Amino acid sequence: MSSEANSKKIVAGICAIIIGCLGIHKFILGYTTEGLIMLLVTVLTCGFGGAVMGIIGLVEGIIYLTKTDEEFVNTYIVNRKGWL
Repeated sequence: MSSEANSKKIVAGICAIIIGCLGIHKFILGYTTEGLIMLLVTVLTCGFGGAVMGIIGLVEGIIYLTKTDEEFVNTYIVNRKGWL
């Protein structure tokens, strides 16, 4: 696995856990549509939808960080799985 993919895994995982409601981790992985959905749900509901998006981000961050490097690359970089 390249060091770039490994750094994306770590950065995306940490961002997802800390500020997952904004969808920043989706943008890091190149999932613009999914990132915009998360950001807009949080903003357009004045933060109320952010609770749900934050839980999704937390779960995704944990999933990212617990996958092996090879699983992460195959799932999120090669096969481009956008959600959970």
